[in-house]
Amino acid sequence: MQKVPLLINGEFVQSSCDSFIDVTNPADNSVIAQAPRATDAEMEAAIASAEKAFETWREVPVTQRARIMMRYQALLKEHQEDIAKILASETGKTFDDAKGDVWRGIEVVEQAMNVPSLMMGETVENVARGIDTYSYIQPLGVCAGITPFNFPAMIPLWMFPMAIACGNTFVLKPSEQDPLTPMKLAELFREAGAPDGVLNVVHGGKEQVEPLLTDPRIKAVSFVGSVPVGQHIYRTATSHMKRAQCFAGAKNHTVIMPDANKEHVLNNLVGASVGAAGQRCMAISVAVFVGESQKWIPELAERISKVKPGLWDDENAGFGPLISPQAKARVLSMIEKGKEQGAKCLVDGSDFTLEGYENGNWIGPTVFSDVTAEMDIYKEEIFGPVLSCMGADSLEDALALVNANPYGNGTSIFTNSGPAARKYQREVTVGQVGINIPIPVPLPFFSFTGWKNSFYGDLHAYGKQAIRFYSETKTITSRWLEGDIPGGPNMTISLD
Repeated sequence: MQKVPLLINGEFVQSSCDSFIDVTNPADNSVIAQAPRATDAEMEAAIASAEKAFETWREVPVTQRARIMMRYQALLKEHQEDIAKILASETGKTFDDAKGDVWRGIEVVEQAMNVPSLMMGETVENVARGIDTYSYIQPLGVCAGITPFNFPAMIPLWMFPMAIACGNTFVLKPSEQDPLTPMKLAELFREAGAPDGVLNVVHGGKEQVEPLLTDPRIKAVSFVGSVPVGQHIYRTATSHMKRAQCFAGAKNHTVIMPDANKEHVLNNLVGASVGAAGQRCMAISVAVFVGESQKWIPELAERISKVKPGLWDDENAGFGPLISPQAKARVLSMIEKGKEQGAKCLVDGSDFTLEGYENGNWIGPTVFSDVTAEMDIYKEEIFGPVLSCMGADSLEDALALVNANPYGNGTSIFTNSGPAARKYQREVTVGQVGINIPIPVPLPFFSFTGWKNSFYGDLHAYGKQAIRFYSETKTITSRWLEGDIPGGPNMTISLD
């Protein structure tokens, strides 16, 4: 059985722990590897390695750090399909979806390549007579990242390339459910020329997370995951005087106005709702049909019903299995609650199985209509291939519904009306807004900006905000007293 190694001080080493976590293929729940629960000594070694490496890495010129990111980006592109195959085998994602996961991470590395211009400070000459003020952007020290199962390439690449490009060192604790992909990322980062100790990777569960939140040598913590865990990490890290950015749950709404292009709406909602088995924080899980557009719901349900789950290498598969039996059981229970509480189940994927893979975590696409804000399927994040359809009489009603929701990750509106779109983007209390685009994930020169219970912290992922999160600003005010310049007016300069 393959044992997943740790990366400590530039070496891939086998853990000395006596407890391992099974890594399974979600298509049939067969065990494909085992991840260690890093020992206390191994956690200490990883943090100490990062601390020691920071002493020299911070002195590496920013242009050299950028060149390592350039080499890393080239290697990620060269190995994109190899990474995607590993990713698909341990997540169940379709191959195209897995390649997309990798590509969105590559885009963040491309942003990290721009670090020299992103870390420029500011200057004002003569703020007072003979006095100048200027600022430098400097790294923090050791940073840590705790990443989820659903994007095992993209989300680690949100974190450690940006932090390391800024001059920090990093300890990554990826999800124990799919650690093989992050280890491949780490392997390629070493190949790109990263010095020993700059990136360390540890594995495990809650016990391995706690030292990253409490150890005083770690200055900043980045997290993506569920609301309860995000709240715990934010509270614990900040109580130990660390910076923290915690991306948590979501309940993303799309609002469909009656003047929208019907074909465009229906085509976009199919993939945005059930793609990746709904296991993404920017999935559209609620569709609010305004006025006459409510007549489109049956046709949308019919189209979604034709999406078939399948294996990662099946070109006809719309999405793969859920990550675990526990995830499947939770989604099935939510579907049953929807039926019990009065929602109309137009498409029911509860009984879906794939021939030959009956032990897998399969759920077919599911669509509800007549959903109300009091139902559990509306109030809770389902994280499965389930779409809830609701009706609204006006744009104002739709806005009130979205703004009352405790989550604020992403939202979108479909309309041909400029005034309606402008009103929605200005008044909606959600951090990321799409107009005639279902999943408005920004490219990495902007930042990923969830609001409300979708994010705890001040500075978001990638873009300019990531540079600010992983750095500190030093402001210098200088004055040189007037006097004779050494050497005088006839000073000569030797070129020897």
